[in-house]
Amino acid sequence: MAEPFEIEELQEKVILVGVSEQDGDDAEDSLEELEELVHTAGAVVAGKILQKREQIHRGTYVGTGKVQEIAQMLEETGATGIVCDDELSPAQLKNLEELLATKVMDRTLIILDIFAARATTREGKIQVELAQLKYRLSRLTGLGRSMSRLGGGIGTRGPGEKKLEIDRRLINDRIAQLKRELTEVQKHRDITRAKREKNQVPVVAIVGYTNAGKSTLLNRLTDAGVLEEDKLFATLDPTTRILELEGHQQVLLTDTVGFIRKLPHHLIEAFKSTLEEAKYADIIFHVVDASNPKRDKQMYIVYETLDKLGVKDKKIVTLFNKQDKRTEEEPLRDFRSDHNMGISAITGKGLEEVKQLLSELLRENKIYIERILPFDKAGVIQAIRKQGELLEEEYIPEGISIKAYVPMEIYGIIPEGIGTES
Repeated sequence: MAEPFEIEELQEKVILVGVSEQDGDDAEDSLEELEELVHTAGAVVAGKILQKREQIHRGTYVGTGKVQEIAQMLEETGATGIVCDDELSPAQLKNLEELLATKVMDRTLIILDIFAARATTREGKIQVELAQLKYRLSRLTGLGRSMSRLGGGIGTRGPGEKKLEIDRRLINDRIAQLKRELTEVQKHRDITRAKREKNQVPVVAIVGYTNAGKSTLLNRLTDAGVLEEDKLFATLDPTTRILELEGHQQVLLTDTVGFIRKLPHHLIEAFKSTLEEAKYADIIFHVVDASNPKRDKQMYIVYETLDKLGVKDKKIVTLFNKQDKRTEEEPLRDFRSDHNMGISAITGKGLEEVKQLLSELLRENKIYIERILPFDKAGVIQAIRKQGELLEEEYIPEGISIKAYVPMEIYGIIPEGIGTES
């Protein structure tokens, strides 16, 4: 009887290609980040090429001389494809494939590929497929060789591998169907959001650059059980959990998808309802990887994305995470935020101070009261627990003595009783 043997899945090798259009831009950093994205997608980098030129070549992304250099590197390294650091036009994609006779991908396709692998909820899967189809629809004429090669490796997850011969009409039909499904999911999200607003439960949105430690922070504060990995986009689907503060006050913490350079507009559009959690939040936790030397640029990209989403006039707390990995000693500062704190979500350092600050911020719009309520008005205390912060509660002969912070919405329903307030 023949011995069983294992078939190993071949790991793709790719060459990264970027263009630097002016001195001092972040093209080198962007290419390094692309390497991380490719690694996350499951491939290895066989080489890198960065060309300095005044502008991206409209026909081939890089100049013709660089195309020849890429062809030579493909032959020398045995790479199975190239990945360009910008979104390619259909003409650029087609021309590069014809000139290089290899698989050609771009940054957008890699990010979409990672999202397709990470989406687990119905909403996440709909959003990813919608973004993928819109991307493919705009490039049908330029996907000749790439479409024929779909069947394995990076850049192939999702709807593209199901029907290689899919035409524009079928894609449009599928997009229309997905939009209808997404609208229904968004209606459910809107209803949930309306209930939260009605119940006056404060919402804190956690935003930040991908791999800054947002999921770790959510887990440490709420025992959420969200996946934690030292990879880009380790978690994709948003998670909301309850955090109980002192005084039995509850807030909702919502983790959002991580931001990144050149986040594809297809994804921003598809994930708009998810990303808009920050728009409707009361407070924003901006998580920054303090150990990353490129943190300033990452912070800029986060704020740039928030601005695109119309997030403004929000109280922002910047949490400089991963203090356990820092080698510098000087304090960090985010001049766009209202508060700055150094923390380590993995060790728990500074998290009690974060909760204390959150309690103080939530008190800013509340009224402090000291009252003795009649026993028959005990039901009011439940409303205070739900929407305010109950500091003390004591049953005495005269009634129920309380000290609390209450929002204006329920201040009027609290009986005068006997007591003082400030």
